[in-house]
Amino acid sequence: MSISNILRTILILLLFIPVFACSVPAKTGKVENRSSTAIKKADKTAFSLNLYRTLSKNTESNLFFSPYSISAALSMTIAGAAGETERQIASLLQAPENIAAYHTAQAAFEKNIDSITAKGAVTLETANSLWPQEGYVLSNSFLHDLKQYYRSTVTSVDYTKNTETARETINTWVEKKTRDKIKELLKPGILNSLTRLTLVNAIYFKGDWTNSFDKSTTTESSFFVKQDTTVTVSMMHQEQQFKYASTDSLQILELPYSGNDLSMLVLLPVEKNRISMLENSITPELLNTLTNSLKETTVNVFLPKFTLTSTLRLDQTLRTLGMTDAFDPMKADFSNMTPDSDNLFIGAVVHKAFIDVNEEGTEAAAATGVVMQLTSAMPEPAPVFRADHPFVFMIRENRFGTILFMGRVVDPSHH
Repeated sequence: MSISNILRTILILLLFIPVFACSVPAKTGKVENRSSTAIKKADKTAFSLNLYRTLSKNTESNLFFSPYSISAALSMTIAGAAGETERQIASLLQAPENIAAYHTAQAAFEKNIDSITAKGAVTLETANSLWPQEGYVLSNSFLHDLKQYYRSTVTSVDYTKNTETARETINTWVEKKTRDKIKELLKPGILNSLTRLTLVNAIYFKGDWTNSFDKSTTTESSFFVKQDTTVTVSMMHQEQQFKYASTDSLQILELPYSGNDLSMLVLLPVEKNRISMLENSITPELLNTLTNSLKETTVNVFLPKFTLTSTLRLDQTLRTLGMTDAFDPMKADFSNMTPDSDNLFIGAVVHKAFIDVNEEGTEAAAATGVVMQLTSAMPEPAPVFRADHPFVFMIRENRFGTILFMGRVVDPSHH
C-alpha cells in the first residue's frame, strides 16, 4: 500500500458529552461486607473505570467525561471492524465474543432511555450520526446495523472540496442535539480533504434532584484543593434521608434524580489527600459492593456547586488501553464498513463535555474503590458528608448500572 493511498482515507471518530441539571435527594446507610454478584454490570463498569483511571493519570485537575458516549461511538465502529481490529475494540469495551448479542444489548439500553424520557421526570436524550464523504460507499450490512441498533442517521458531506462547510454542519448538529451546551466540537483542522467518514454520538441530560437544596442555606466555604491550600466555593447544604455508606477511608453518598431512574454517586475520601488512592483502588467488584451496602439514613450533606467543561483527544488514551490497530493505517481492518477498507483507519477521537451542579440539579459521573475495613454502625448522630476536598462522582442509570457521566472535582472554583 502506497503512502498516498494510506493517507487518502481517514476515519474521524467523535464523541460528545453535554450538560446536566438536577437536584439531590437524601438517603443513608453503612457499608456491609458483600461480594459482587452482578457480573454483567461489572463488565459494563470495567470500561468506565479503566478509562477514568487512564485519563486521571494525565492530569491532577478537574476531570469530566461520558463513558457512555465514548462507548457508544466505539460500539458503532465494531459493526464495521473485523479481525484483530474488532477484537481490540471489543476487548476494550468488555464486549462478549458474540458481537451481535452486544449490539442487541446496546439497542435495549437505548429503548430503556426512551422509557425514562417518556416518564417526563428527567430529560435524557441520545443521538448517533454518520457523516460520510459524498459518493463514498458504505457496506449495506454496516448501515443496517447502525440504523437498527443505534438509530444512526446518515448524512453525506463534502470533505474534499468543502471541508469547512462539513465541519460547521456537523458542529451544528451537535449543538442542536445538546441544546447548545456543546459548541465547536470539531475545531478547525480536525477534518481535512482526506477525511472520509465521521461518527458522532451525543447525549444530553437534565434533571432535578428528588430533594433540591435550599438556596438560602448555600454559603461561602473553604474547599481544600490540597492539604494546605484552599479556595472559596459556594457550598450547598441539607440534612435529609439519603442512601449512604462508609468505611474507615471512604464515604459514599447516593443522590437520586426525580423519577429515581438516575442517580449521582459521590465518593469522598475521609482524608483530604487520598483521592489518588481512591482512584487507584476502585474496581467494578468494589464499586458493586459499595453500592449494595448503601442504606437509607439521615445525612448532613455539604456539597459544592460546580461547573466543569472538558475537551479531550482520546487517541493516545485508547491506544494505551489496547486499541492500537484501529489507528494504524497499515493494520486497521474496517472491511465490514466499506469495500475500500484497505485505506480506512481512525484519524482522531474527540470528546467534549459540560456539567453544571447547583441547588436545583446537577450533572456528574464518578468511579470509586478503596481497600476497606468495615466500621460499626452508629445510629446517631447523623453522619456528616462534607465534600470540602477532592472527590469522585458519577451519574448512573440504575436499571442497567450504566455510568453515563463520570468525573473528579479537584477545584470547584475552576470551570
